[in-house]
Amino acid sequence: MTKADIINEISKSTGIEKVAVQKTVEAFMEAVKDSLVKEKNVYLRGFGSFIVKKRAKKTARNISKNTTIIIPEHFIPAFKPSKSFVNKVKSHVKR
Repeated sequence: MTKADIINEISKSTGIEKVAVQKTVEAFMEAVKDSLVKEKNVYLRGFGSFIVKKRAKKTARNISKNTTIIIPEHFIPAFKPSKSFVNKVKSHVKR
C-alpha cells in the first residue's frame, strides 16, 4: 500500500477531501521525522512506537578489496509495533 492508497482509503472512509487528507498525512509524517531527529520517540497507543535505535560501532569487511573497515556508532529510525497490533496481524495473516 502506498501513501496515495492510504490517502484514498482515509478520504473514502471519512468523506474528507483528498487534498486535506494528503496535507494531514504529510504533516503527521513530518512531525514524526522532526521528533526522531530531536531524539524524541513517538508513541501511538494501540499502534506502535517510532523510535531511534543506537547501532554500536562494529568492524566490517570489504570482500572485494580484502580490507577491514570500522563502521562508527550511529543512530537509525525504527518502528516497534504494539502487542495488540502484532497479535491482530498474527491472527489475520494466512500463510
